[in-house]
Amino acid sequence: MNTFIDTLRYFFIITAELTVLFIGISTIVALVLMYLPQEKIKNWMLSKGMFANVMGAFLGSVTPFCACSTIPMTLGFLNMGIPFGAVMSFVIASPLMNPIILTMLIALMGLKSALVYLLVTFVASVIFGIILEKIGGEKLVKKVRIKSGGHENNEERPSIFKDKLKVSFLKAWSDFRSVLLYLLIGVGIGAVIYGYMPQDFVLKFAGPDNPFAIPIAAVIGIPLYIRAETAIPIGVALMQKGMSVGAVIALIIGGAGMAIPEMSMLASIFKRKLVAAIVAVIFLTAVIGGFVFNLIA
Repeated sequence: MNTFIDTLRYFFIITAELTVLFIGISTIVALVLMYLPQEKIKNWMLSKGMFANVMGAFLGSVTPFCACSTIPMTLGFLNMGIPFGAVMSFVIASPLMNPIILTMLIALMGLKSALVYLLVTFVASVIFGIILEKIGGEKLVKKVRIKSGGHENNEERPSIFKDKLKVSFLKAWSDFRSVLLYLLIGVGIGAVIYGYMPQDFVLKFAGPDNPFAIPIAAVIGIPLYIRAETAIPIGVALMQKGMSVGAVIALIIGGAGMAIPEMSMLASIFKRKLVAAIVAVIFLTAVIGGFVFNLIA
């Protein structure tokens, strides 16, 4: 009975923390986006050299788009003549660095962990974007056109701060409602792991002493297609049972960045070699990120 009570307590505390932080930080992000000069950002992405990659990764990090919006934006950037490397930095950063993931990491693993995650994924997005351009990835883009499906944000922005705050909150609330089910599933599974899974079992297969735990965790995230909202609570519960923090991070990066539905959508505009290269990039990011977290833990 005590175990059951502990499990319920874990579920309600984590759910409450995630709800408050998710809505609060998502509101702030939406509000900041209203003040960002979008045309200027696009002009910056047209720059030459690494600066364009930095801007591509930055845009990916502040835009919590789903794959159905990311893909048309990617094609739009390519049609605008934005450097291929900058577009690749955007493609890599968009699923890995969205505010939802960072919000949940802050809530469950602390600000330091979220900042390290942000640094690792941002640097990887910039560097691998440059590499994909250098190896001639631009030649592997298909000549197709995709309609945006109504996801672009063309409505006029309110001019008064109070109205902007209201719109930002409503946007955050809408985003929260769309991920609530996945969040509850993740927290529920995490609570069961926290309350009932034997610690020795986790340590045996995914503990810090197993050098293969990180790459295995990175690969596991692909076929499972567990959204970040589901993966992070599960990963944190496993970490509390003894799973290394590096393996948890590798699971999160692998699941968020290499989801099969998103890869299939990328295959509609990129040839197989480029899609395979992007999968390899996400896998390397997951493994590198995992080992970095284990070193600083």
